[in-house]
Amino acid sequence: MTEKIISVADAKKHFSDLLGQVAYKKQHILITKRGKPMARLIPVEASDDHLIDAHGWLENDDPFFDAIDRIVQERSKHVPRILKETTAE
Repeated sequence: MTEKIISVADAKKHFSDLLGQVAYKKQHILITKRGKPMARLIPVEASDDHLIDAHGWLENDDPFFDAIDRIVQERSKHVPRILKETTAE
């Protein structure tokens, strides 16, 4: 499916029409600002499709989780710095 590209300004002007295109025609719309992608409107049914591809890509024994556990443990040992207050004379 091709994606319609529209500027933020045009999206503001035609938002109701865009929602109709997305909801009823299953159109995907990319909203850009100065040529850079800012947001994408997609039908509700399509919103979780990308998660199916990720299923199973990390196993429970993946080293990634060990690294996260170490980071969390180290952060709990962190002693915050206390700044001394100074007064202007």
